[in-house]
Amino acid sequence: MTLKQLEAFYWAAISPSFAAAAGQVNLTVSSLSKRLAELEASLGQPLFDRSGHKASLTAAGERLLPQAIALLQQTEAVKKNVSLNTGLQGRCRIGSGELASITWLPRWIHQLRQTHHELEITVATDIGEGLAERLEKGDLDVAVIAGHARRLVLTSIPLAEAAFVWCARPDIAHGAGMVESLSFGKHALITLPRGSGMTHVLDDWLENANVKPGQKIVCNQWGVVAGLIVEGAGIGFLPVGLAKGLLLQQKIALLSSNYALKKLDYHLHFRHDDPRSLVTELTATCLEMVDFEASGVFF
Repeated sequence: MTLKQLEAFYWAAISPSFAAAAGQVNLTVSSLSKRLAELEASLGQPLFDRSGHKASLTAAGERLLPQAIALLQQTEAVKKNVSLNTGLQGRCRIGSGELASITWLPRWIHQLRQTHHELEITVATDIGEGLAERLEKGDLDVAVIAGHARRLVLTSIPLAEAAFVWCARPDIAHGAGMVESLSFGKHALITLPRGSGMTHVLDDWLENANVKPGQKIVCNQWGVVAGLIVEGAGIGFLPVGLAKGLLLQQKIALLSSNYALKKLDYHLHFRHDDPRSLVTELTATCLEMVDFEASGVFF
């Protein structure tokens, strides 16, 4: 039994297919299968039931998985303590919602590249549920998602809260008074679609302010929401960081309200059984760089 065999076993156990697992360890499917067969031969029993459409762990495989994770974690600890090379290597796959991507995440990626020159970084942007699904399948290493982890195989640590402000084009905002006193029949409400993290923020405000908006313009990107507000197509709320840049350019003005917009808490999500030091390092650097009030990069 070798560490390479245990690594192949771990990824085969948590990935949706042997093909996906092979990609994680830079092997062909046949080479991965060979390592698994060698491991099974050394243990004297099958670890996977291959009779169905998708290979599943046998009882022996279920017993081995936590022990394999522990051994791989110990191996990572030894490497970290002994190796002179403190830089991370290999692939690093980060998932993020749009809000982090247009505020502080670019600086985080740049900092990672400055510290870990041989780290190959890819970034995937998606809604929270899509990111959580990809994490569960092993397609991502970590992901910045609103809210705490709800899937059994995932865990999360809190990062920071994102705050929001009501805004409009300056000529619309001038003399407008409180947001709740504006005619939403005259001014369309520009917002993200239902199902996004902003759904709860908007619903909470509408209920507290006792406002029933009329016409809505729904779009699935913050950049488009901001662009429509700048054009005067309606009013809406923006993340503080994104609003800062537009305020400095006098493209928008803030609107007052008697009712504060709810803040949205973000967490860094990852698989709790991931044995690699990569996740530990990503967590530490992410906590250092997170800042949802950083000026938006698009404006």
